[in-house]
Amino acid sequence: MPTLLKPSEIFQRLSEHVVGQDAAKKTLAVAIYAHFRRMAASTVDSVELSKSNILLIGPTGTGKTLLCETLARILDVPFVTADATSLAQTQFVGDEIEAILHRLLDRAGDDLERAQRGIVFVDEVDKLKAAGGDARATSGESVQHALLKIMEGAPVRLRDGRHIDTTHILFICGGAFVGLDKILTKTHSFGFISTSGDDDRNILERLNARIKPTDLLEFGLIPEFAGRLPIVTRLQDLSQEMLVRIMTEPKNAIAKQFTAMLQADGVKLEIAPLVFEQIAELAIEYKAGARSLRGIFEEMMADILYAIPDNPAIRSVSIRSLFEPPMIASA
Repeated sequence: MPTLLKPSEIFQRLSEHVVGQDAAKKTLAVAIYAHFRRMAASTVDSVELSKSNILLIGPTGTGKTLLCETLARILDVPFVTADATSLAQTQFVGDEIEAILHRLLDRAGDDLERAQRGIVFVDEVDKLKAAGGDARATSGESVQHALLKIMEGAPVRLRDGRHIDTTHILFICGGAFVGLDKILTKTHSFGFISTSGDDDRNILERLNARIKPTDLLEFGLIPEFAGRLPIVTRLQDLSQEMLVRIMTEPKNAIAKQFTAMLQADGVKLEIAPLVFEQIAELAIEYKAGARSLRGIFEEMMADILYAIPDNPAIRSVSIRSLFEPPMIASA
């Protein structure tokens, strides 16, 4: 059993690697704390403590997978990801789900007990919804049904004859849920609340942003599946400022990675603030969130990394603009 961290400690550790999304990080921190408390004591005063799986809703590139990966590292538990779209495209959903649990066991070093305390992230569950006339409607619904049993907790027989109990495996589902805001606008109509000024506005914003189970049902999730995801939190679109911070602030920020890489060759790397702003602007234009940052950064650094090994006299590289050649100084 991993050391039980307080929610504030989990939040702080997440913030070292994930920029922004404070509301989502706080919700996850509390959910993870409660999950491991339940695991440590499955009953309290004869009251059975059931598992609460989590649903992360947010546009692509906002950090859903990164949050889950970081959580798994903080907690030192095995972690695997699965793609709901791929599950919906196979004829043998049961075999694919078993394969997910096999991968979790592999990540646990074949330690069955450790695997049974792991985290499984199922992405793009919003693609399992049934739209009118959609040929995937049946398969999408069947995948939701297939996931129900393992999300709730059940022994699953693996091909080698062993059984893995999913009772304490935490399932986190994610998706962009495009179109959900229209449902929220239609179903949420909280008006004036008798509080003062900013408090009133903040309460209204929280109430109107809250996603109810009925909203997920109208979107296309089946009631049983939505019911297995009682904790729902949203991730916000990334602003230009947040994208710049993502490139520069986290422990493993991409700018720090390349600075360290060049430093190992005795080269000092300087990047002007304007460059990060330009990269962020391109990322917003690509509509891929933080996912596109590394690709743009790698392209910017390609010529520099190509030249340095052949020119050991290079001592510093200064990048003033994404659209201008870097300034290179030699010894």
